[in-house]
Amino acid sequence: MEEGNLPISEKLKVLKSFTLYKTGKWWSAVALIDSFGRKQIALYVWLNKDGKWKRNQKFIIHSKLEWLQIKEAVENFVLQLK
Repeated sequence: MEEGNLPISEKLKVLKSFTLYKTGKWWSAVALIDSFGRKQIALYVWLNKDGKWKRNQKFIIHSKLEWLQIKEAVENFVLQLK
């Protein structure tokens, strides 16, 4: 699901983004960002407070190796879901 501009710091450049979930109160998205010359993947969760999106959570993946470690751990837990 593509959405408009993500409500993130102007210091970061969004290269690509994808909205995972959005309601009137919650918004989550994954973004490929350029952070001071370094590419990173960020998973964001925002909460709409008084008509403004405020960041509630942010998780950064810094490298392919870090992603492979996260992916392996999550996939082991996913096997336990119905």
